Amino acid sequence: MKKLILLPLLLLLISCYQAEHNCKDFKTGKFRFEYEVNGEKKVTVFERNDSIEIETFEGKTDTASIRWISDCEYVLKKTHPKNMAEEKAIDMKILTTSGNSYTFEFGIVGSDQKQRGTVTKIGNL
Repeated sequence: MKKLILLPLLLLLISCYQAEHNCKDFKTGKFRFEYEVNGEKKVTVFERNDSIEIETFEGKTDTASIRWISDCEYVLKKTHPKNMAEEKAIDMKILTTSGNSYTFEFGIVGSDQKQRGTVTKIGNL
């Protein structure tokens, strides 16, 4: 009987949980994104302000314009695309924030294929 009483209480507590969303803290600054490709660690460092993002990856720097949709979502578009793939805009959505990092989802605008990653803020502008 006690288990039946605890179950609705537990479900109520779980349904009230909301992930942290302090997206405004991550609109500008210097960031680090680490990920793995075929067992090899890759690092991208980027700086972002309200309208542009400057990214450095493997010694190459690239710039993209930013169009904010909301405090937690924006669209990136490369300012000097080198091929057709780089001409496509990327939708970026911050899912959760925690301390100096955030988890995000990204993919080509209009595509259902999304990937996820975690970014760490390493400085302010």
